[in-house]
Amino acid sequence: MTISQHIDIMSRAFVDGLKAILGEKLYGAYIYGAVAFPDAMPIRDIDFHVILESSLTRDEKSRLEKLHESLAQKFAPLGELDGYYILLKDALRKTPPRSQMWERATDNSWALHREHILAGRCIILYGPEPKEIYPPATWPEIETALYNELDYVEKHLQDYPDYCILNLCRLMYSFETRDVVVSKAQASAWARNALPQWRRHIELARKSYGCQATSEDKRFMRAEVGKFLEFAKQRIKQASQCNVKENHF
Repeated sequence: MTISQHIDIMSRAFVDGLKAILGEKLYGAYIYGAVAFPDAMPIRDIDFHVILESSLTRDEKSRLEKLHESLAQKFAPLGELDGYYILLKDALRKTPPRSQMWERATDNSWALHREHILAGRCIILYGPEPKEIYPPATWPEIETALYNELDYVEKHLQDYPDYCILNLCRLMYSFETRDVVVSKAQASAWARNALPQWRRHIELARKSYGCQATSEDKRFMRAEVGKFLEFAKQRIKQASQCNVKENHF
């Protein structure tokens, strides 16, 4: 079975479960991220938004938790779902929405996710076309979301050095081109050519993301990821300053 077939079967099981649990409360279900890019690197989880007509009850939350656990076991390693249950009234706004499923979880990358979904980098599992729900993002919104991503990277350098290196490639690319609809694979390929002095770091991160890194590779990334972060922050600062100057003309 191919990965796309695996994802298709899992997605149908997810939607069937949502319908059984939520009934008419379910308004829409969308998956986005790596699954929507043909050149994506190995998929570690599946990003989603489930749009709700009204708030979840305690029983619905419990049943949804069990659905997630069942999918993670049945469709391992691609059954791990990472996303947000969002009220329709919140999805129609530009303010990052709070998850109705997990307390204190807010989609702080809301502007980025909207841009990906509106650009067609999503799979509609249930509901209307995304343009009927998601409002387009402005650059200030996008910039705030990008800085949120940078903050996350800074906090998790030693936890996920491969992810951090790849996401820093994506952040530099997005700040410099103002194009945020890009995969880690595309952005790291760009960075590998644009930043030859960091080629080894980027290639090892790609290798590690494919679960092929050696212990020595991982030690190298952990030792060097902080340096790559400082370099990336400087590039991002320069790109941001250029963007500000351009806006004044």
